[in-house]
Amino acid sequence: MKKALLKINHLHKAFGDHIILDDLNLEVDQGEVVVIIGPSGCGKSTLLRCINALEPIQGGEILLNGEPVQRDAKNISQMRQKIGMVFQSYELFPHKTIGENIVLAPLKVQKRKRPEVEKEALELLAKVGLADRKNDYPRQLSGGQKQRVAIVRALCMHPEILLLDEITAALDPEMVREVLNVVLSLARAGRTMLIVTHEMAFAKAVADRVLFLEHGKIMEESRSPKDFFAHPATERATSFLKTFAYE
Repeated sequence: MKKALLKINHLHKAFGDHIILDDLNLEVDQGEVVVIIGPSGCGKSTLLRCINALEPIQGGEILLNGEPVQRDAKNISQMRQKIGMVFQSYELFPHKTIGENIVLAPLKVQKRKRPEVEKEALELLAKVGLADRKNDYPRQLSGGQKQRVAIVRALCMHPEILLLDEITAALDPEMVREVLNVVLSLARAGRTMLIVTHEMAFAKAVADRVLFLEHGKIMEESRSPKDFFAHPATERATSFLKTFAYE
């Protein structure tokens, strides 16, 4: 029996009078890959930011391994270390080398020993095909390479769950595949992930479960991605999927 790693109960998020997430409930099991799709403005990215306490919430609760994730809690720094997040804009420090970008947080935040962290960073870079670029600067890398570095940086913190927010949105089409291949390898290795994407073919390939969001609610949920993409249960999801070309 799988263990629920992340639990979200009756989550309510609003910006002023504008409701973004409306009484949303969700559980993510250990080792599960959940892909969230839906139209722009439906609350997908905001949901990830709430899980990582980057956004305050107005109601409900978010639990990671039974511990509340609260933006104003004293232990929020420790909780965020358990929740890795990769953004579409990489967020790499331009004045630091690739290696320095990766080891900075483990050294400063987790107080780990440099030899151990540098060894792990190099091993992770090798897994994504970038071991030879550790002394380069972000400006010397392509968008796809920078996004792979951002994923390595998140993994080096040993998170319990990885949140991926439209990580291919800023990439040229030819760079998308190299990033998606890294995510597919993480999924096969049993990494727990919550992924927001508009890459429908990728979602179909990587997901254990697909959620379709609209107006801050989960309108459709499927534990059979193949069936969902072939025969969505709702007219709205059917209409949404028709705007994409995928196999």
